Amino acid sequence: MPKGMWVYDPQSGGKSIPKSMQPRIRQRILDHAEKHYADRCNRIDVRFRGKFCYIDAYTEPFVPPDYNPELFGGKSREERIAQLREIPTHLCRLRYFGDEENWSMAFYTYSNMKYEPCIFNNGSWHGTPEEALDTSSVYLME
Repeated sequence: MPKGMWVYDPQSGGKSIPKSMQPRIRQRILDHAEKHYADRCNRIDVRFRGKFCYIDAYTEPFVPPDYNPELFGGKSREERIAQLREIPTHLCRLRYFGDEENWSMAFYTYSNMKYEPCIFNNGSWHGTPEEALDTSSVYLME
C-alpha cells in the first residue's frame, strides 16, 4: 500500500454519540422491538458509551417443571426464573460515525464472548439501528 494512503475501516474509529441524540435512538430501537419482537422478549435495553450503542434483550427463561432446587443453591423454581429473567442476551454493538442512519455493527458471539464485526442483513457494513436489531434478532428466535 502506498505510504500515506488512508483506508476506511467500519470497525474502528467513530464519534461520540451526542447526548441529545441518545433518547431518539433509544426510542427508535424500542419502537422497532415492540412492533417486531414483543412476542420474543420481555424487554430491550439500549445503552450508550462513547461512540458505541449496545442493544441487549431480556427473554423469558425456560426452567423445566421437574427443576431440582438442590442444583441451584436451594432456590425455588420461581426464584430461579426471576433470577434468569435478569440476565441479558447481548445482541449487538453499534458504532457511530456521525450519521444517524449509517452505523457499523458488531454481533455478540457467545462462542468467543466478545463482539465481532459483521455485515447487516442488507449486505452492507452500514445500516440503521433498526436494521441492527433485525440482524442480531437471531438470538430471539423461538
